[in-house]
Amino acid sequence: MRLHDRYLFREFLAPLAFCLGGLMILVVASDAFTRLGELQERKLHGWEIVAYLAMDAPAFLVQVLPFALLVAVLAALTQHAKHNEITALRAAGVSLWRLCLPYFIVGLAATAGMFWLNESMVPRCTAAAESLLHRHVQKEGDRTADSRQRNLTFYNGAAHRLWSVGEYRPNPPELIRITLSWPPTNSYLLRLDAESARFTNDVWVFHNVHEYSQANLHASLVPLRLADTNELVLPDFTETPRQIASEVKLAQLISKGGSRSADIPLADLNEYLKLHPNLRSGTDPNGNRLLTKFYGRLAAPFTCLVVVLIAIPFGAPAGRRNLFFGVAGSIFICFAYYVVQSTSMAFGMDGLLPGWLAAWLPNILFGGLGVWLTTRVR
Repeated sequence: MRLHDRYLFREFLAPLAFCLGGLMILVVASDAFTRLGELQERKLHGWEIVAYLAMDAPAFLVQVLPFALLVAVLAALTQHAKHNEITALRAAGVSLWRLCLPYFIVGLAATAGMFWLNESMVPRCTAAAESLLHRHVQKEGDRTADSRQRNLTFYNGAAHRLWSVGEYRPNPPELIRITLSWPPTNSYLLRLDAESARFTNDVWVFHNVHEYSQANLHASLVPLRLADTNELVLPDFTETPRQIASEVKLAQLISKGGSRSADIPLADLNEYLKLHPNLRSGTDPNGNRLLTKFYGRLAAPFTCLVVVLIAIPFGAPAGRRNLFFGVAGSIFICFAYYVVQSTSMAFGMDGLLPGWLAAWLPNILFGGLGVWLTTRVR
């Protein structure tokens, strides 16, 4: 690493830390004042309120990181341009793209960090915060502490298996009052009724099982065994508790219409799409929504790299300029970015654009705009 790279890193990381810290304090304090009444109604104690706000912090960090990165790049570049340091480096043969390498490295690191936060830290912290919120007071509509689900039905489209479950207990994974039906290789349907099932050693173990066959869905049941089976292991059933949990979560979101943002972790979306491969065809409205959310989840972290590309042409031009000029111009472009992003995601979920294009279009347009503006910097 060259001397000027170390200098630019040092001069950039300080404003980034100040911007990120200031914005986090602002949003966390605002959330605390907004939700203080609800937290008191839930009978949370002082340390529990602090823990709850700390668990919410990763979600806020994901929201403020791109804006903090934008302001920090502008502040650093404007300061260097004000003292003619950028002019001196370019006169020494360092191109603008090479000069901005430290900002791109930090932008890529922020992209990776935002992806990790979105897919790992935020879901866990959100679940822990939800559990803490309901620790002392349960209200109507709250999920139960063990997240049991009753009268659950889900369909494995890849294996053509239909599961009807009286009660699903996630910890440890257990199903109560199960009815399964699936077509075998011949023309008959197979049906399995069981009192319970547990997921043990990566296989489902069914207890007190009755097995039947049917000529069709409306035909009478024909017992396959004269006596009930106390325990039946079916290693060919590939459905996992994680897939069941994803099915429950996404089925609820679909039934309620869901949001138009990429707010579902990729792991949950991927497990759901494995169970329903027909949704990838692009002809099902639910498939359009889920595929757009899936690609949107992949594209969202790259906002950090896009804001770096947007900030460079507003902060790098030589001359004594006010920081407000660059901030105002780049913020206007970022506002346009989020408008295009919201519109594009809505088009994708309505089937007017392919899911991958709806998700990546804002990054492509504004990243390209940043590159074009940077090439015009003198």
